Amino acid sequence: MTHSVYHIQAYQSNDKARLLELLALNTPQYFAPEEAVDFALYLDNLVDDYYTVSLNNTIIACGGINYFPNERKAHISWDMVHPNYQRQGIGTLLLQHRINHILSLPDIDTIIVNTSQLAQAFYAQLGFIKIYEEKNYWAEGIDLIRKQLLVKRD
Repeated sequence: MTHSVYHIQAYQSNDKARLLELLALNTPQYFAPEEAVDFALYLDNLVDDYYTVSLNNTIIACGGINYFPNERKAHISWDMVHPNYQRQGIGTLLLQHRINHILSLPDIDTIIVNTSQLAQAFYAQLGFIKIYEEKNYWAEGIDLIRKQLLVKRD
């Protein structure tokens, strides 16, 4: 697969409606319906770095990073890929893009992701290790799985 057709760019506020559509397309398989309000608030108020992936000028994936330099941590946030494009390497491409960005930040030693049992295997394949679990955290039947990746710089 060639990645040249995919374009990763910084989130723009006019992308919000499309990103809410992506969330809806991934609900209830990966997200609870009530998370739409949280995601909208995140996009409006809590974005540090957020990226979209486009194919033929259509956004098909998104994901962000939030920084906690006092804790030497960065959090991967709100990852999603359009269902028609899942399991094609796009999520991995976007996650690796963010990890590479974090590697350029000397004040970050640890990357955290709060995910669910539904997506935890995706992060495990890139080396994230489970450090915490809480049943029914996001919604009934959707557990919190917190994973971390220690930053290794050469």
